[in-house]
Amino acid sequence: MKLPDISLVSQIYYGEDPYLDAWLLHFMDENHLEYWLKPGQNASPEQLRFMVSLEEDQFFFPCSNELFRLLLSEGLSRNLQTAYNTSWRVVAKMAIEHVKDEYLRRKILQFCRHRFRIALSSHILIPSRMTKRLVSIFLTQSGLLDPFRERKILYNRRVKELMDSPMLDGLVNACPLKVMSCDNLQDLRWELDMLELRRLFILSSLVDIWHKGDGIPDLKILKADLARPCREFERIREVFGSGAGSNPKKILYLCNSSGGVLFDLMIIRSFLRQGHSVILVFKEAFYFQTPTIWDMEYDPVLARALKGAYILTDNRVSKNQLLKLLREHRFVVISDGTRERLNLYRVSVTFSRAWKECDIIVAKGDPHQRRLIKTSHKFTRDILCFYRDLGGDFHLAYKPRAEGAGKFADSDLRRMADEIIKSMNEAKLSGKSVMFYSAVIGSIPGQTKTAVKVLNTFVKRLRAKYPGAFIINPAEHFEHGLDGDDLMYMWERVQRSGLLDIWRFQTYSDIEESFELMGMKVPTSWTGKDATYSTGCTQEMRIALDMQSRHPEMQIIGPSPEKFFRRREYGVGKYFDAGINIE
Repeated sequence: MKLPDISLVSQIYYGEDPYLDAWLLHFMDENHLEYWLKPGQNASPEQLRFMVSLEEDQFFFPCSNELFRLLLSEGLSRNLQTAYNTSWRVVAKMAIEHVKDEYLRRKILQFCRHRFRIALSSHILIPSRMTKRLVSIFLTQSGLLDPFRERKILYNRRVKELMDSPMLDGLVNACPLKVMSCDNLQDLRWELDMLELRRLFILSSLVDIWHKGDGIPDLKILKADLARPCREFERIREVFGSGAGSNPKKILYLCNSSGGVLFDLMIIRSFLRQGHSVILVFKEAFYFQTPTIWDMEYDPVLARALKGAYILTDNRVSKNQLLKLLREHRFVVISDGTRERLNLYRVSVTFSRAWKECDIIVAKGDPHQRRLIKTSHKFTRDILCFYRDLGGDFHLAYKPRAEGAGKFADSDLRRMADEIIKSMNEAKLSGKSVMFYSAVIGSIPGQTKTAVKVLNTFVKRLRAKYPGAFIINPAEHFEHGLDGDDLMYMWERVQRSGLLDIWRFQTYSDIEESFELMGMKVPTSWTGKDATYSTGCTQEMRIALDMQSRHPEMQIIGPSPEKFFRRREYGVGKYFDAGINIE
């Protein structure tokens, strides 16, 4: 079997080569990333598209172009062997340092060795996925929740001591040697903000500040590092604008390590002062020295640094809840839902929605650079990534969002909803009854176009039957780029307006009549279907019952409510079912 010669991960599509398709399925299965096999652990295709710009049948590979070529090549390459060896050494060292019982330590190391040998023989595991498996063995067998907890507390303490020293104040707040010219004070203030950010970005990426010893680092070395020219930093202007008065942004901030996180928080405070909003992302559980969302419970230094932030621990927050929080709090802390290097297949619903609602992703560290910059995949949001190379030089990389990756802001969706509400008001003033028709649209895979025709045909018939009714057809208010989350958010505002007189849910007889009007027999895939087969309609039934309790005069027509609630929760970003709950 010879696989095709592919150099870029963005060139991979399903359906072009059966051998490549088989390899991709094998890869996804071995790395435990396939949604259909592990839907509770992996992001659905719709959730993934919140973050990655993907065409039809395009495959997303969660690593760099370079690593992809190593995994796809025949045999185990030297570079891949080196990456696997690094994973082994990191976990083996951790077991030797933290497991004092010799018997238990030997058992853990031998168990990890078996897994390591399997990875070497198959050479299809992403090295970071192998690291996670070995770490999982270590954590479960040793009973330790976070073997690096004391180390992370130490790193944060060292940085806090530096921050409290006059030296740091002199480094960050020293006036520039060259006098800045400006036309007005706002522009000067903006230039000073950019200078402050540059200094903080550089300091935040200097791991030696908190890794080595207890003493204050050498002032001359830090000054020299801050004085180095970095033309790449000008790229920040491509994202934030070129002067004062730029629109406030929502920023998703991906940190990298304890110690450095205190500098990250200084950067975030600067962003907040400039009028931006920030969502800071931690890990859900132990991942070496990377901060977790629970660290603040054990580390008073980190807890004080996060004072004033809203800590969101719900990993499956809804779009409505998230937008409400972002309106009420300009600084929110979440976890990405994982305990591994950034893996968009494994991140939480909350992280995916936060990515989607933000304007810019600011990511720190070389691992983020490899996953977000050194891949040919395009993403739905602008990405700024700052890191140090092997020689210690500072870099700031910028990847613009994919063309056509637009964003429907909260204000856009509210405007669309308010236009419909205005029409409803006008209809009521003219003496008409207002009816909302909830129907299957995407609940039957591959049948969305047919579902829209069925819906439009039946609503046309209803309007002819009931000229005194103003009937809202959801299919007539769709705009390109809207996903299921956007639609549900927009329609809920309409549905909770209190203006509905009748809420009609699609029945099987409605569907039969629609196909009859279209001169067609009911296809097998539609037999027995009605609104209860749609998770969107199920969500709408909950809203309908809530609104009826407030407005008893509102009529609900269609299948009985209890038939809807066989369903699981509303699928993330989906138009179709999450499935029947048979547990």
